Amino acid sequence: MTRILLLGGTTEASALANTLAETGADAVFSYAGRTAKPVSQPLPTRVGGFGGVEGLAEYLRTESITHVVDATHPFAAQMSTNAVHACAAAGVPLCALERPVWQAGEGDSWVHVGTIEEGANALPETPARVFLAIGKQNLTQFAVKPQHHYLLRLVDAPEGTLPLPHTTVEIARGPFDVAGDTALMQRHGTTHVVAKNAGGAGAAAKLTAARTLGLPVIMIGRPDVPARPIKGSVAEVMAWLSHSAA
Repeated sequence: MTRILLLGGTTEASALANTLAETGADAVFSYAGRTAKPVSQPLPTRVGGFGGVEGLAEYLRTESITHVVDATHPFAAQMSTNAVHACAAAGVPLCALERPVWQAGEGDSWVHVGTIEEGANALPETPARVFLAIGKQNLTQFAVKPQHHYLLRLVDAPEGTLPLPHTTVEIARGPFDVAGDTALMQRHGTTHVVAKNAGGAGAAAKLTAARTLGLPVIMIGRPDVPARPIKGSVAEVMAWLSHSAA
């Protein structure tokens, strides 16, 4: 019997969860637990980490998991790396459901950097108004440029004091549209945009808005993850599950 562990947290993961539920698959949806009110799923869910590679490998064995699909955020590199090693240790097939990266087009003004730290260092020395569209996990790296005013858009209100002295926080959950993101940047006088190259349609509006407004974008490249089979759509994952099970 096939039993699937779906490592989620993206729009694509939710779409796959719906398809698995519709087909009656035996599957478990796993959240990292970083969002206070995650989107509800049509599958049994678990929240929180596994305890590293050994903990995940043990979970796969004790829960009789036969297949793992990694549909986590492209920047959840630690979880994806753990999944590769845990699946190898437990002898469980793994594939990733991964969005294509965003590509700069005509009219875009992008500065490509390899890490969060490089993204912070790429900001100017003179005070600017920065749309820091990277979530809440990596704000401390931008404390090296405290002279800027940072606009943060978060799913949940931040707890405690932020590591940046000048911030404005907007609470919102995507997907977002170009008109809304254009108005947001105009309202806050944005001069620079910092983004992780997450790919996908749900968060791409800010890039079109930046192009429309003539704003530079500092684009942070995805972290490295060990090699694993990668699928680009729910249909491809379902075909892989069917073929692998057979």
